Amino acid sequence: MKILITGAGGLIGSEAVDYYCSQGHNVIGIDNNQRQVFFGEKGSTLSRIAQLKNKHKSFYNFGLDIRDKDVILGLFKKIKPDVVIHTAAQPSHDKAASIPFEDFETNANGTLHLLEAVRQYNKDCIFIHMSTNKVYGDKPNTLNLVELETRYDYADAEYANGINENFSIDQSKHSLFGASKVAADVMVQEYGRYFSIPTCCLRGGCLTGENHSGVELHGFLNYLVKCNTNETKYNVFGYKGKQVRDNIHSSDVIQFMDLFIQSPRIAEVYNIGGGKENSCSILEAFKLTESISGKKMIYEYVDENRIGDHICYYSDLSKIKEHYPQFGISKNLSYIIENIYKK
Repeated sequence: MKILITGAGGLIGSEAVDYYCSQGHNVIGIDNNQRQVFFGEKGSTLSRIAQLKNKHKSFYNFGLDIRDKDVILGLFKKIKPDVVIHTAAQPSHDKAASIPFEDFETNANGTLHLLEAVRQYNKDCIFIHMSTNKVYGDKPNTLNLVELETRYDYADAEYANGINENFSIDQSKHSLFGASKVAADVMVQEYGRYFSIPTCCLRGGCLTGENHSGVELHGFLNYLVKCNTNETKYNVFGYKGKQVRDNIHSSDVIQFMDLFIQSPRIAEVYNIGGGKENSCSILEAFKLTESISGKKMIYEYVDENRIGDHICYYSDLSKIKEHYPQFGISKNLSYIIENIYKK
C-alpha cells in the first residue's frame, strides 16, 4: 500500500512509519517540524525524521504545512494514497490559548484540507484521525468521584470501565485546543458519513512511549520520567496530584490502526487509551518511576489546575474490543516507564 502519515516525526506518526516501512509498504511522511515552533528545541522532530530516513529506504518525508490547502491538494493529486494516518496537530491545550489562530488552522483547517484531498482524488482511501479525549472537555469532571489515598476514581458503577464513546461533548469547557480538535473530529465523521469514506476518529488518552519528545505542556508520562531521570523539578498543577490518566504505548495504537486498515468501517469513533489497568495518578506515576530509577522525584505543587484538565479520565475499551476482538493492551505501565527511563 501507499501510506501517507502526517506528523511523521511525532510519537504516533514515527511509530507508524517504522511499522509500515518494516512491512514493506511505501510510506510518505508530512512533517515540517512545527512541533519545535510550538514547544522550542526540545520539541523538535528532526532527529526522529533523520533516524527513520536512515533506517528505511522506502520512507520519504515532505516538509509541508497541512495548513496550505493548495500544496496538500497538489500532493494528493500526485500520489493518491491508499491510507492516510493523520497525527499532525498542535497538541497542547495550554499552548492553544496563546496561539488561537495557529491552533485552529492546524487542527481544524489542516484536517479539512486532508479530507477534501481524499474526497477529490481517492474516496476509497482509509482515513485514520488521531483525535483526543479533550473533545469531551471538562465534562468528565462533573461525574461523581471518590477521593482515594493516591488518586481520584469514578464513584458510579456506570463508569467502572471508564468513559465510553456515548459521553457528551457538549456544555463543557474544552480549552481552545479541545474546541479545534472537536471541529476536526466531527469533520472526519462527516466526510465518512456524507461521502462514504472509510474514516475513524481515535480519541486518545495519554499516548506515550520512549520515542516521545515529552515537554511540560504535552507528553505527561514521558516528561515526568525525564524529569526524574535528569533530577529536574516537575510541577504538579492542582488536584493534589491525584488526577488520573490512562496510558497507552504508541505501538498499541498502531496495533489498532492496523486492524482498522485490514477491516475498515465508515465514520467510526473509538476511545483509545490504556484503560483502567494502565491508568495512574501523578502520585502513583511518581512512586512507580522512583522504584524503577532509584531516584526521588523532585516536584513542586502549584495550587491551580490547568484549564479544562480532567480530574479523572480513563478510556472504556469495550467498543474497540467488540469491533476488533484481536485488540488488546500489550505493554503495561511498568514496561512503558522502564523503556522511557532506559532511553
